[in-house]
Amino acid sequence: MSTTDTGIAAAERAPMEPPQLKLYHSIREVSEMTAVKPFVLRFWESEFPQLRPKTTRGGRRQYRVDDIKLLLLIKKLLYTDGYTIDGARRRLREIKDKELPQMELPFANPRRTAAVAQAVAELRDLVRFIDNGR
Repeated sequence: MSTTDTGIAAAERAPMEPPQLKLYHSIREVSEMTAVKPFVLRFWESEFPQLRPKTTRGGRRQYRVDDIKLLLLIKKLLYTDGYTIDGARRRLREIKDKELPQMELPFANPRRTAAVAQAVAELRDLVRFIDNGR
């Protein structure tokens, strides 16, 4: 392989970092998580109408988890399944009314997931306690 990597080769080797537990992620964070360069993410926004991250007043992109899942699906369609941009756009339209496939996120952390589930259960218990106290 040459000294300059292709985007696909670099994506295959890039480590997947677990996202921080927060509502929005910057384009830099999403680029690192998905191993897709920021300019490619911006290009995909212009090509895929489903991909519309929130923007701040200053114009900075803020990606939600659903946006990241969609990006991973687009990446899979283009890089793994061999779709063209047009073909991937058509494929996404076909599944538009269906829920996005439940993809296993490569950066999912089972301990963190368990901790979140436990916190949700504790919050539900607290709500029941408060409701019963009235």
